[in-house]
Amino acid sequence: MTTPSDTPETPASANATILSLRKSLCDETTPLPIRFRALFSLKHLAKQAYDGTGEAGVDLAAAQAAINAIAAAFASPSALLKHELAYCLGQTGNIAAAAPPLRDVLADLKEDPMCRHEAAEALGALGDAADLELLKYYRDREGEDVVITETCEIAIDRIEWASSTKSKQEKLRPSDFASIDPAPPMPQAQAEQDVEALEKDLMNTEAPLFLRYRAMFALRDLASPPDLPTAVPAVLALAKGFADSSALFRHEVAFVFGQLSHPASIPALTAALSNVDEASMVRHEAAEALGSLGDEEGVEATLLGFLHDKEKVVRESVIVALDMAEYEQGGQAEYALIPEVAQAAPTTA
Repeated sequence: MTTPSDTPETPASANATILSLRKSLCDETTPLPIRFRALFSLKHLAKQAYDGTGEAGVDLAAAQAAINAIAAAFASPSALLKHELAYCLGQTGNIAAAAPPLRDVLADLKEDPMCRHEAAEALGALGDAADLELLKYYRDREGEDVVITETCEIAIDRIEWASSTKSKQEKLRPSDFASIDPAPPMPQAQAEQDVEALEKDLMNTEAPLFLRYRAMFALRDLASPPDLPTAVPAVLALAKGFADSSALFRHEVAFVFGQLSHPASIPALTAALSNVDEASMVRHEAAEALGSLGDEEGVEATLLGFLHDKEKVVRESVIVALDMAEYEQGGQAEYALIPEVAQAAPTTA
């Protein structure tokens, strides 16, 4: 099987690839799992080009085309897909191309709050100080959905932290995860505290959400690789976050579990998915996290039990999660539509 480094693409072939992926992503008749695979392929191309790796000879015009293809799918009625589009745009690192459609989504008061939240989070990931005014407006807007208010608060703190002198002085523990997270982990000295201390920071409702998120991602890093002596205790500490009053916080715990794919998280994820009174944004994230554990006994059967859930976003997440489970079980080399775009398993938001 070829990879980008084996067979460099010409600009013309790269453009044809992007057009083909865009067609798959934007076609409402295409099965959702295929559209997700197209999306992750486009994210890969956009990041590869913008990062300047030259891995497949893709230029910045191709990065713009890949980002435009992702943004075009915001016309879809699927809140699940649109929130994933926003997440992927935030991961590209391309402020000039990715920020404008994200600003539009955040400003669209008719859009699903889950999509608007992801757009705000993605703007925080891009880290442009020029977006602080917009984020502060929606943080403070009267009558705003709490998930938007909280996300904007964290995004503001992330941008301000990234541009601060303090951030340049902090030594962060190397992470196994390449994602741009809503908050960095605690500085290394604090992150090397015992799990119990980080759990207290995680569950301290008097602290700003940004600091609690930093504890969350420090615990995540203590749970990877999965055979670390701190891994299971860290997973169990994170699971306590499902008792928090903030749906945003609970959904982020589920997202972290999806990154970790640690079997110790299965009981907590199953409980979150099974709780029909839980917020749909949490249940959907739990379903996708379970998909990343699809090779573990009983997970696929659990997911199949929610294929006809009353919540559309949960039903769609289960469909995607089952596709991810098939990927995990089958040992496929890539989670993508085309062999020229090699990918690891996706990290879904």
